[in-house]
Amino acid sequence: MNLLPRPVPPLIQERLQAQGLPPLLARLYAARGVRDKKELDYDLKSLLPPQSLTHADAAAHMLADAIAASAKMLIVADYDCDGATACAVGLRALRQMSLNRGASVDYLVPDRFTLGYGLSPAIVDLAAEHSPDLIITVDNGIASLEGVARARELGIATLITDHHLPGDALPDAECIVNPNQPGCDFPSKNLAGVGVMFYVMLSLRAELRARGWFEGEREPNLAHLLDLVALGTVADVVPLDHNNRILVSQGVERMRAGRLCPGINALLQAAGRERARLSSFDLGFIVGPRLNAAGRLSDMGIGIECLMADDAGVALNLAQKLDALNRERREIEAGMQEQALALLERLDADAAPPGMALFDADWHQGVVGILAARIKDRFYRPVFAFARGEHGEIKGSGRSIPGLHLRDALDLMSKRAPGLLLRFGGHAAAAGVTLREEDFPRFRDLFADIATELLPPAALTQSLETDGALETGFYNLETARLLEAQIWGQGFPAPLFSDEFTVEQERLLKDKHLKLRLNKNGQIFEGIQFNATASPGAKSRIAYRLAINEFRGVQSPQLIIEHCEAVQGAGSKTIARLP
Repeated sequence: MNLLPRPVPPLIQERLQAQGLPPLLARLYAARGVRDKKELDYDLKSLLPPQSLTHADAAAHMLADAIAASAKMLIVADYDCDGATACAVGLRALRQMSLNRGASVDYLVPDRFTLGYGLSPAIVDLAAEHSPDLIITVDNGIASLEGVARARELGIATLITDHHLPGDALPDAECIVNPNQPGCDFPSKNLAGVGVMFYVMLSLRAELRARGWFEGEREPNLAHLLDLVALGTVADVVPLDHNNRILVSQGVERMRAGRLCPGINALLQAAGRERARLSSFDLGFIVGPRLNAAGRLSDMGIGIECLMADDAGVALNLAQKLDALNRERREIEAGMQEQALALLERLDADAAPPGMALFDADWHQGVVGILAARIKDRFYRPVFAFARGEHGEIKGSGRSIPGLHLRDALDLMSKRAPGLLLRFGGHAAAAGVTLREEDFPRFRDLFADIATELLPPAALTQSLETDGALETGFYNLETARLLEAQIWGQGFPAPLFSDEFTVEQERLLKDKHLKLRLNKNGQIFEGIQFNATASPGAKSRIAYRLAINEFRGVQSPQLIIEHCEAVQGAGSKTIARLP
């Protein structure tokens, strides 16, 4: 592991300090590309205007006409947290703006194990049983050429809202809103599916306002939906550019103040998290996985109903079901990971092929994506993990490392081996693919070959960017609270510091977490490394986050250790290992 310091442009740091930022934040933000304090203005007035999103106005006209005509609208959602929150945003906003004047809106979330992903013809046939006038997709649909064609055959209009990368052709829908579609010059290409839907709802409200729809009525306050927007944006791991940071900051601020839907509040309760100290970390690693568990193991309808619940008791009951599903998901994942590592136990990380593909007939379809991510982290290689589907097919989920665009790699594979891939799609870092089971060996070998071509050897050495040393005067609760209050996430990472410490004591918690007592220049610090049991060196180089530990109502600063390695040539010293 190479620990690399993030470069800090000194002139930018000085400018940020001169504009009033504390020195530590000025250094951290300068290292993340912030050039002016205005980029940290997260007021809603700084949000990119809805009319700048291509076809958002056309979508608004379409939806306003549907509402005025008392049409039946059906949202077809994806089965992850982004899809669930986008669906909830659409349902809540459309129902509020319909003003009970005859229009109706319902939702359908496909069973991922039988109907697959996106607006397929089979899903359209299922949707047709609801007799909708309009199908609205959220977080899917940009690749659904056949499904949209089937909807046309049945006389059902389609509005596609999505953020995934399109293929060579676009579906023949009545309207498509996607910042990544050709010809869209929306400045932020990083909206999540829920962000796209929120923008469409903003445009719809403006269109209805222009038509006089709200005269004599209270106009819906769509800011009430920002808790859902923040959750879906963080959970989908889209880059937090300035526009997304506004959405997340506004949502987090409202949640901390208690202005959140009962479903999210219940999920926080079920996880034992304190709402007032909620951070983007909680959304991505605590709330998001509990919603995703429904789509992975059961029916995302449970998650959507939780987000739509207005009664606290109903919401808590559903949140507890989601919490139980998440525990089950973790148990399944642990077993699958153990099996995968057993397959690879004789494979040294340095000897692993540049691209890895694994398959086991007993693996669970809903958890292969997480398994691929775990193996990717372990071996620092792009990985596909496959589980058995139906009709002789296997379904794989992939995770990649910087340097290999996973969807592009699949596209190249489809050209070199026509017919090998039955279906595929995704992003640079994550993708899905369906094969015939007997074709897995061909896929495994071809993926390894393509990864070898596309990844230079240097790209297979893992590096960890850090913010360098943290001055000892900042090891305190005040600094930890300051950092915790900021908005961090994908593409705008939370501060990670690195320094050398003397390890004075160590002990294992629950036989799997390493608790350390660290000394730096005579100052003592408490640190913890989760899911690690190996003893560090007596003098170790440590990459860590400064966090707050709360025990029996008392708060203290704590180092959350991300990486620990012995300092070579530092000599030996006995470390006290406590029981």
